[in-house]
Amino acid sequence: MGVYLDFEEPLKSLEEQIEHTKEIGASTEIDMSDKIKELEDKLKEKTKEIFGNLTPWQRVQLSRHPDRPYTLAYINSITNET
Repeated sequence: MGVYLDFEEPLKSLEEQIEHTKEIGASTEIDMSDKIKELEDKLKEKTKEIFGNLTPWQRVQLSRHPDRPYTLAYINSITNET
């Protein structure tokens, strides 16, 4: 998962629900694919809703996100360095 900003909390909650549902399906051998698909669709909709209506401050927060790659990550990717 990673670091979530305050306005991303609903996404965190949905991602946790998806993971929990997958774990239930794996441990009980019950087909949870319909529920997982439903949650994933809800996550996509919520993501579009949140990122489609960002305030200027939220855009600044996103541009400074701690999980955002730094220049060195791009350089290593281009040069295949790890």
